[in-house]
Amino acid sequence: MSVRFRMPGERHVEAVTDAGFTLAAGECLALVGESGCGKSVLASALLGLLPGNAETAGSARLADGLDLLAADEATLARTVRGRRVGLVPQSPAAHLTPVRTIRSHLEETVRELAGPSEPSGPSGARTPGTGRRARRARLRAAAEAAATRAAFPASHLDHHPHELSGGLAQRAATALALVGDAPLLLADEPTTGLDRDLVHRTVDELRAHTRAAGRALLMITHDLAAAERIADTVAVMYAGRIVETAPAAVFFGPVGPRHPYARGLLDALPERAFAPIPGAPPELGALPPGCAFAGRCAQADTTCRTRRPPLVEGVACHHA
Repeated sequence: MSVRFRMPGERHVEAVTDAGFTLAAGECLALVGESGCGKSVLASALLGLLPGNAETAGSARLADGLDLLAADEATLARTVRGRRVGLVPQSPAAHLTPVRTIRSHLEETVRELAGPSEPSGPSGARTPGTGRRARRARLRAAAEAAATRAAFPASHLDHHPHELSGGLAQRAATALALVGDAPLLLADEPTTGLDRDLVHRTVDELRAHTRAAGRALLMITHDLAAAERIADTVAVMYAGRIVETAPAAVFFGPVGPRHPYARGLLDALPERAFAPIPGAPPELGALPPGCAFAGRCAQADTTCRTRRPPLVEGVACHHA
C-alpha cells in the first residue's frame, strides 16, 4: 500500500511507499522507526482516518477479502472500526471526549460493541425496571473489567480526561481498544508515558490479547525493548518505506538486522553502543532519487545515491 498527500502548488508528500506485510492470527508485528517515517499514517489508512487530501494506492485485505483501502465510510464505521480492527491511538487525550468521564467512555463502548440486551422475566415478558438495573450493572462491570485489563485504576474511572496524566490517558485508550476484542488490533505507541513496570504490563496484556484465537497485533513503537518483549516479527520503516522485515528473534539476537539503519537503531540503545545515528531523515516531500538513508550511511556509494534499492528477501539495501 502507498499513501501520499496533495499539497499546494501540485506538490505531493509520499508518506508511505509500497509498504507490504502479512500478519496472521496469533502474531504480533512491531513496526519501528523514527518519528515522521509514516508509521502512524499507515495505521490511519487502514481505518479510513486520513484527511481529505490523502490519496491511497494498493490494497489492505482482511482474511475474508475485505479491502480496507477500498471500503466505504459506512462499512468502516459499522462493521470494521472497533469490531474487526481496534485502535490504540497515538495521542489518546485527543481521542477522549473532554466532558465525559472515563467510565462513560468505557460503558458506551461496551454498549455499542457488545450490545447487552435487557433480560426477560420468568414468563418471557420484559421487566423494564429490573432489566435496566441489570443492564446497568453489566455495563458497569464490563467497563471496570476493561479498565483492569489495561491497568487503569478503578479510583480514576469517574475522572475526566483533563484530570488524567499522560500515562493514565494512554491506559484509558488501551482499555477502550480492548473492549471489542477485535481480531486485529492496531496499537500506535501504546506505551507512551508509562514507566517500565507498566510498559511490561501493557505489552503483556497486548500479547495475551494476541495469543487468543483469531487475533493479531500491529504495534507501532519507538520502544525497542517493548518490541523485543512482544513481537514475533519486526518491520523497520524509514522515510515512508519498509526497509527491513525480520523475525524478532533474529533482529534482536546475535545475528541482528542487515540494514544499516536498523543496526543504527539498535546501536543507539543505552544498553548497546549508545551511539545515535548521525543526521536526520529526509523530507517526505523531497525524497532523494536513490536510497533515502544514503545521506546518513557510512557504506553509501554512487549506486546508493542514484538507485533506490528494492526490498529483496526482507531487506532494501544494495550492500546487505
